[in-house]
Amino acid sequence: MNFRGSRYYDHDEFFHNYNVKRSTKENANDTIEKPIFYNLVDDVSNLNVLDLGCGDGRFGLELLEKGCHRYVGVEGSTNMYQCALKNLNEHKDAQVINQTIEDWDFPTNAFDLVTSRLVLHYLEEIESVFRNIYHSIVQGGRFIFSVEHPVITSTLQKTGLRTSWTVDQYFINGFREQEWLGSTVQKYHRTIEDYFSTLQIVGFKIKTLRESRPNPKYFIHEETYQRRLRVPLFLFFSARK
Repeated sequence: MNFRGSRYYDHDEFFHNYNVKRSTKENANDTIEKPIFYNLVDDVSNLNVLDLGCGDGRFGLELLEKGCHRYVGVEGSTNMYQCALKNLNEHKDAQVINQTIEDWDFPTNAFDLVTSRLVLHYLEEIESVFRNIYHSIVQGGRFIFSVEHPVITSTLQKTGLRTSWTVDQYFINGFREQEWLGSTVQKYHRTIEDYFSTLQIVGFKIKTLRESRPNPKYFIHEETYQRRLRVPLFLFFSARK
């Protein structure tokens, strides 16, 4: 099966396989992406937060528990949207919208912080999305996001566990396919420079760039930690309006 964007989570077998993978110990999301992202977000007290591609809403729940004033999640997958509703149903200051990022009508000057975690590499075009995000943030507000690192998206593995980290066609942007969790997943490759320059084009000031250096304190096994030192899995940006 060929899946595109958030919609592939609406195929039950894929959705099940994804949840099984995320529940494994030392998965890359929890050992690498999460600690770095939370470090960049820092204090969210009294902030109005927009989360693009909010998934199951657990991140929103944690932000609310940390004191954010209002949380809005946008999620294109119906399966993920239903999970987010369930996880956030006790919070009057949370709202989840079942719509794709590309189609959602962004309000103007409505948020102090916009976040997006491992979502934007599924979008074919990001300049218009970045522009919408810029206009939805108040002056001085922040945009923080993570994506798969371009050394990964440049040459995605076709089958099984990746054993080679050869980078190929790095400066050829665009469509890529990956065999993942038993299905063909479609993504879009762009370089670090592309992300950086697009943020600047729409008006953002880049504050921080991170490349997912692993921290040994988040790992149980030394072998896993050493393996994660081989190549950067994720890329992070923090920008300000």
